[in-house]
Amino acid sequence: MADLSVTELSMLTNMRDTLLRARRHTDELNDIYEGVQKLEQLGLSIPPELEQFSVILNWPRVTVDAVERRLDVQGFRAGDGKPDPYLWDVWQYNNMDERQTFAHVDALALERSYVCVGTNDKDRDFPLITVESPREMIALRDPRTHRITSAIRSYDAKDGDDQRLTWYRENVTRWLIRNQNGYWVDEFEPDFHNLGAVPVVAMVNRNRSTRRRDSILEGVSEMTDIIPIAASASRAITNAQLLQETMVAPARGVLGATKGDFIDQNGEQLSAWQTYFGSVWALANKDAKTFQFDAAEMRNIETIVNVYARQASSVGGLPPDYYGLNTQNPPSAEGQRAGETRLIKNAERKQTSFGHSWESVQRLVYRFKTGAWSDEARKLETIWRDAGTPTVAQVTDAIVKRYQAGLIDWETAQERMGETPVAIEQMRERRKGDLESAMTAGVQNFVQGV
Repeated sequence: MADLSVTELSMLTNMRDTLLRARRHTDELNDIYEGVQKLEQLGLSIPPELEQFSVILNWPRVTVDAVERRLDVQGFRAGDGKPDPYLWDVWQYNNMDERQTFAHVDALALERSYVCVGTNDKDRDFPLITVESPREMIALRDPRTHRITSAIRSYDAKDGDDQRLTWYRENVTRWLIRNQNGYWVDEFEPDFHNLGAVPVVAMVNRNRSTRRRDSILEGVSEMTDIIPIAASASRAITNAQLLQETMVAPARGVLGATKGDFIDQNGEQLSAWQTYFGSVWALANKDAKTFQFDAAEMRNIETIVNVYARQASSVGGLPPDYYGLNTQNPPSAEGQRAGETRLIKNAERKQTSFGHSWESVQRLVYRFKTGAWSDEARKLETIWRDAGTPTVAQVTDAIVKRYQAGLIDWETAQERMGETPVAIEQMRERRKGDLESAMTAGVQNFVQGV
């Protein structure tokens, strides 16, 4: 096994350092998406001993999931304009109906995700497609062509440091492990596949030609604008919980009484809690005076949270009810769809960006299958479910209306319905058989004079 050259070791070290620096930020975003982050407090209204009662309003996850639920890949259209059954078979073989969600959620929440394509030793007709976490993987691009030139996946942590990594390059893939001296050495024989391309595809959210000044890698989280608003709303809800424990019930007090004045019917002295929560206060001391403070008004907390919900709706591009702000008069179906215009358009933008990534994945699939790059694969197109009609009922209603109006043909209607290429072909054969039977019956009726 060949050792790493000085140049290779320098390149590998720089990539790992970048990955480790980016990992801290990725972990922070992942904690926010999962709702397990620590709520920052000013320390003015909530003492440290009550921080365990903090309430997290996970609006960042609501924002991500609302977009992700409208991103459903339904197939791939080849250069001839028809769905490609082979690519869909590979998709199903790798359980990508489920795993596409992994890639979409990580890209939306954690700024980017990665998809790898590799040889399937058990069945070479079906290359393996895997979705990798941005916490473990990093890819570098050529600034001129924007093609990935190198990628690593670092994993198997021990004592806080990864012990293994996979290094993907244009013509070779290497599997490295740390030896006892801390040096990286080949664990297995390198795979000189000579693809001429790195078998890794990056799925980057909100990619731009100009990065943020403080960014380490490409991409911006869909949660970025929502995080401070959600944190402020969470502090308001946490304050409400503290108020309901301490100031919702009217506070009572007494002046001019001593501890010995509080006794039960047996003459036994009452504890402070028994005295406070007693339904009847009776004092023998005629000079003692009782009084009561009004309970705290909780309505202002609701007003504050509603203000934050409106701001989150404005920034996140979602209707207010996504953040718990319901109107007294529910909108009609048309009104609700109009209110989701920004969400639908945002999802369609993601389909364009992420669709390009999935097409790159499928070009690699063709390359692994045939051993050569396909010119037809350059014309691939990802087929998405309509972002404006995320449910089956909505999709069916919209397609039926367009088909009846003559705006789409039968095959396009089936594609939009989400039928697989195999199912469409089977239906086409059955329709052909039904048509031939109908024509035969018509001829026989004509001959018989029916």
